[in-house]
Parts: sequence; structure tokens; C-alpha cells
Amino acid sequence: MRAHEAGALHGDIGSRPPWLRPPGDVNDLVPQLWPRNVTRAADGALAVAGLSVREITAEFGTPVYVLDEDDLRSRCRDFRAAFPDADVYYAGKAFLCRAVVRMIAEEGLFLDVCTGGELATALSAGMPAERIGFHGNNKSVAELTRAVDAGVGRIIVDSFAEIDRLTAIARERGVRPKVLVRVTVGVEAHTHEFIATAHEDQKFGFSLAGGAAAAAALKILDEGVLELRGLHSHIGSQIFDANGFEVSARRVLGLQAQIRDARGVELPELDLGGGFGIAYTTQDDPAAPHELAKRLRKIVDGECAAEKLAVPQLSIEPGRAIVGAAVLTLYEVGTVKDVDGLRTYVSVDGGMSDNIRTALYDASYSATLANRASTADPLLARVVGKHCESGDIVVKDEFLPADVQPGDLVAVPGTGAYCRSMASNYNHVPRPPVVAVRDGRARLIVRRETEEDLLALDVG
Repeated sequence: MRAHEAGALHGDIGSRPPWLRPPGDVNDLVPQLWPRNVTRAADGALAVAGLSVREITAEFGTPVYVLDEDDLRSRCRDFRAAFPDADVYYAGKAFLCRAVVRMIAEEGLFLDVCTGGELATALSAGMPAERIGFHGNNKSVAELTRAVDAGVGRIIVDSFAEIDRLTAIARERGVRPKVLVRVTVGVEAHTHEFIATAHEDQKFGFSLAGGAAAAAALKILDEGVLELRGLHSHIGSQIFDANGFEVSARRVLGLQAQIRDARGVELPELDLGGGFGIAYTTQDDPAAPHELAKRLRKIVDGECAAEKLAVPQLSIEPGRAIVGAAVLTLYEVGTVKDVDGLRTYVSVDGGMSDNIRTALYDASYSATLANRASTADPLLARVVGKHCESGDIVVKDEFLPADVQPGDLVAVPGTGAYCRSMASNYNHVPRPPVVAVRDGRARLIVRRETEEDLLALDVG
């Protein structure tokens, strides 16, 4: 977009803060917000990897998630190049389908899953089980059994009950699964409370401050059934500040030293999780992978030297940072409504069923008119969906051309992470398809749901 800065307007438009100003040209695209191969063609329409959005929507309809395949692949390569000696796990919860599994596998990444369904998707797409890590705070016996039988490379244990379950399965099968202990390090990440995962009052992991993390690690070592490879810490999502990672690494490596002193064992691996932020609006300023790598390596090397520890094998788990900006969503405008001069609502044919993040996290997004250019003055509008909720907002505030009208296409960038993954059938709306575009050609990788799909589950 040119799109406006984060922080929504509420109430009278006249009360907007002074930094929110119309763009110089509503047709401009801010590169960091869009997939790398998105351009505005001579006719004014957006094109993804050389294919016009008009052609995409003519074939696949709207709403539609559009994945720039070369963008996603290039971001995989960026992380591999930045972390050449680390294991880069793509966090599948951001968005997972078999085509994406194959893409990240071909680019040399590992894969992190957190449910049996994600594991099934990974295995069905041919991802080698030894390159899969299995997360989750409440893995069932069936899920753990399937992971062990498949030969999953590592399981991140999250509770004493899970340690006992996995130990029983391992004994029964005569195998020794590799595990990491998830540590809750007490870091308050600068992000929304629902996606901050390392403070003490938290469902994930073992508390460091309360001694549970140390007890879990020692239990595994003493029982000798599971192979304890290392410790894991994930402090949250959409994080731009490296300070939280520094505190987390210091505390986790401090625990590594305690384990060494207690049992004479230096754990060989350390996973610092993911949560690296992306740009949703012009106020977001994410670090490039090589900058992240430089900061994290400096932190780990320094703390290991201070604790007299050998530097462990490092793992990271980018999900949003790989797929988030590689996808845009295309909608068709249905109505444009001026409400007594207070606000203009641009209603589109999707909404909170295909992007719940605005309603759930108060997330900010950008948007632009996609099917044509415009010479009209900018109009401050709110892009809303078709659902029966006043909170059904796609983009809280955005400058669109004043001549936006029914039938126009609106594109929203940054929708690769957690939009299709968290999509629902609210109001019995079928979920949109996912289309991958490369070298001017589109292919369907997740088909659109139909009303027949919805009715097939209703055994009435």
C-alpha cells in the first residue's frame, strides 16, 4: 500500500491524529508491504508474477488468497543464507498445505507442526519425518504415537503428563525419541497479549522461575528413556525488538549450565523459536534475516562464553516471516456507504471468516484498489466484510480513491500468515481458495470450499 500507519481511527474522522495524512498517490505501492513480484501494470491493475489480478479473479473468483511462489521461496533462501549453521524450521501453523510443504522442503527447510492434522499434511506431502518437529501443549496419546511411529525428528515436550505419555510409548516400542523441553522464561514480549507466549501466566511450557523446567529436564535425563537434545524457548509473535530474545537466551542458557552442573551433561541443541515480525503497515520496520542472524548469534555466543558452555546447535522457527508477506487477498467491492459524513464503509465479499486477525488481535492491515488506477482524490475508508458482526473489519482505516465503487477489486497484502489457517465458516460462508502464481501462470493449491462441502458434514 501506501497504506496508513498502524493504529486505527475510532469515531469521528476529524479527530484523526496529525500523522495520518493522505498519500501523495493512491496508486502507489510500498514495496515492503507486498509480495516481491507484485507490480501495477500499465493499465493500472495489479499483477502478481506477471499475471493480472483481473485474470486471477476471472478464473478463481473472489475472495482469493494469492501466493507469490517465488517470493516465498526467496524468503526461505534468505533465512537459509542468514543462518547457514542453524536448523531453520518453517512454522506450519502460519499456513500449511501440501504445496507449501513441498516448497519449503525443496528450499532446504525443516518443518514445525503442532497438531496431528499438520503432521498428517506434512507426511502426505512427502516431508521426511526426521526433518519435522512436533509442538503442542496438549498432544494426545494418538498424536504422540503417530509421531513416534513416523520417526519425527524431535518432539518439544510441554508438560510432565506429556513426558510420562511419551515415555510409556517409547518403552512399549523400544525406541528413544529425541525431545526438547519447552521453557517459559518469563519474558514480556512487546506484542499483543494473545500472541505473547513466554510470560509466567501461560499455558505453554515449563516455568523457569518456578523450577519446573529444570525438574522436567532432570526427569528425562534420569529416566533415560527419551533422548534430551536441548531446550526450547518461544517468546511470542510479530516481534521487532531483539531485547526479548537476548533475555530469553540468557535465561535458557543459564538453565543449560545448571543441568550441566547437576548431571554433567551439556545439551547439544538450543531452539529460540520464531515470532519475527513483518510489515503490515508503513509503521512496521522488520529486520532482515541477516540482521536477525547477526543479533541472535552474538547473543548466543556471548552467553555461552559467560556460562563456559559449548555453543549448541541453534534452531529458529520463522513462519509469518516467510509466508506472511508472500500472500495477498483479493476481494470484490459490494457496497460503498457514507454514514452521515462520519465514515465511509467499503464492504467486500469476505471478512472475518477469511481474516479474523483484525477482530481478534486488533491487527492493522493495508489495502489498495487493485483492478485499475484512479485519478480521484484519496478517501479515508474502512474496509469491512459481509458478516453479521459490527466487528467484521478487514482494514480499520485506509486511503482509497474516492471513486471506489461496487465491482472494483481491493487487494490486502500481508495475509499469508494465520488468515487461511484461522479461517472459518462463520455465517456458513465457504472458505476461499489459495492460488500460487509463478512466471505468469496460476495454479490452484487449495480449492474453494462449496456449499456442498458444508452440507456434507451436516448429517441432520
